[in-house]
Amino acid sequence: MDENSLSKFAEMIAGARSAVFFGGAGVSTESGVKDYRSEDGLYNTVRQYGVPPETILSDEFFYSHTDIFYDFYRRYFLGDRPKPNAAHIALAELERAGILSAIVTQNIDGLHQAAGSKNVLELHGTIFRYRCIDCGEAASIEYVEGCEGVPKCARCGGIIKPDVVLYGEPLDERTLTAAVKAISEADLMIVGGTSLAVYPAAGLLRYFRGGKTVLINRGETPYDSRADLVFRDKIGEVLGAAVKAALGKC
Repeated sequence: MDENSLSKFAEMIAGARSAVFFGGAGVSTESGVKDYRSEDGLYNTVRQYGVPPETILSDEFFYSHTDIFYDFYRRYFLGDRPKPNAAHIALAELERAGILSAIVTQNIDGLHQAAGSKNVLELHGTIFRYRCIDCGEAASIEYVEGCEGVPKCARCGGIIKPDVVLYGEPLDERTLTAAVKAISEADLMIVGGTSLAVYPAAGLLRYFRGGKTVLINRGETPYDSRADLVFRDKIGEVLGAAVKAALGKC
């Protein structure tokens, strides 16, 4: 990790009035959560279903092959609860310090909230909410985990669907509006753990109107040339060190 760049990053954090963090799957890989597009990610390693994982995670597949969808979903999204890592913890500390105004995340794992963050805008939903597609009755993650096969509504017997955005579905308008507002009002944009390849989520960065941009990602992104600082190191190490140094200066 470049110490000069780290020092500059800490100074940016300490001088920010309203920072926003925009993150993707790479934020959670240090907690043991598989990402999607890396060499050992879900899209490149899961082949036992006869169709690509992207197809399984589509709204059309959910309704036409619900049993296969839930077998995949339980195997790769439910089960053991991962713990927040240094990146999640550092961001929660920044929020408590009054520097970070919002986290805009593409992740559905709830790790930011588990670390203590409050204003988390989940662009792609969460594995912790479920609803019947027929009557709208809500269901808990514990209820879904306790069901065998396709979970059915306790009220009407309809199919229960995770509150996650599948391929082919639009993003939630209220979440989008809140994300655009937070990003447009920020004076420091921290982007981490994302290839910036998934739209429309990645397109939200165009609403950032000023200040500094810091990008932390192991691989290259289309946004690298526009960032003030780029780190190729582990996101937990970068954020942990920068936040510690910044809060020591505040």
